[in-house]
Amino acid sequence: MKIAVVTDSTAYLNKEQVEKYNIRVVPIPFIIDDKVYNEGIDITTEEFYEKLRTCEKFPTTSQPPVGELVELYESLADEGYDTVISIHLAGTISGFIRTLETTVKDAVSDRINLVPYDSKITVLLMGYLVIEASRMAQSGADLDDILKRLDHVRDTIDEIFVVDDLQNLVRGGRLSNASAFIGSVLKIKPLLTFDDKSDKIVAFEKVRSSKRALKRAEDLFAERIKGIDYPLRLIIFHGNDEAAALAWREKLSKNHPGYPIDISYFGPVIGTHLGEKALALGWMEDIYK
Repeated sequence: MKIAVVTDSTAYLNKEQVEKYNIRVVPIPFIIDDKVYNEGIDITTEEFYEKLRTCEKFPTTSQPPVGELVELYESLADEGYDTVISIHLAGTISGFIRTLETTVKDAVSDRINLVPYDSKITVLLMGYLVIEASRMAQSGADLDDILKRLDHVRDTIDEIFVVDDLQNLVRGGRLSNASAFIGSVLKIKPLLTFDDKSDKIVAFEKVRSSKRALKRAEDLFAERIKGIDYPLRLIIFHGNDEAAALAWREKLSKNHPGYPIDISYFGPVIGTHLGEKALALGWMEDIYK
């Protein structure tokens, strides 16, 4: 069995990671003022946030064209792969994974075994799942073992988002309990997470001021990791505010020594929903050593 690994651009893997692990990345389209861009190809993250501040229409995201997806998977079959694990952003925030399951899988079934995998998350937390799958595939692991490993690592993922306000999530329809928080966005920094049961983004607490919100996120992290008996890797994500992310890492390193802490970012597709200046703390079993 020869297994390929595919993901989408919201994994935010860098060029070196993509090349080292032979990962195929599908760009997710997004639209600003009626112009379509492919994430990671047509526009830089910095340019996106500049446009976000001045755009006339609220940006939206889309799905890759089915025809292009079919071409990708068939090209992998041409390269000698018989199976492809396609790992993508949570099905609760995008219909992409469902499109693969209901349309694309059948379209390529005579050429290659397409196995869509819902990461139930996105950003570099998903990216590390992708790297783990690629490592295992390169070492000759079989499909069942890779999927079991992905399920295990996925269950170790947790995260807390601190957004500057909820407007982008509300307008984009990506916040499941928006009604409980709308009307109190002024000077309030909502804390959000992916709900363990529904896998949907939920706002679960309101905190006044960014400083208090970050402190509360840190306290919640400390509570949630009690009793964990495996090594953790932390990731701080930022929406075009690397300075804030670096400052938070310095603080976390002092208060929680011994954990590797990576810095990553929200690119255009996720930034469309979270907005500029969003920050998040994510953590998972440390598999990326």
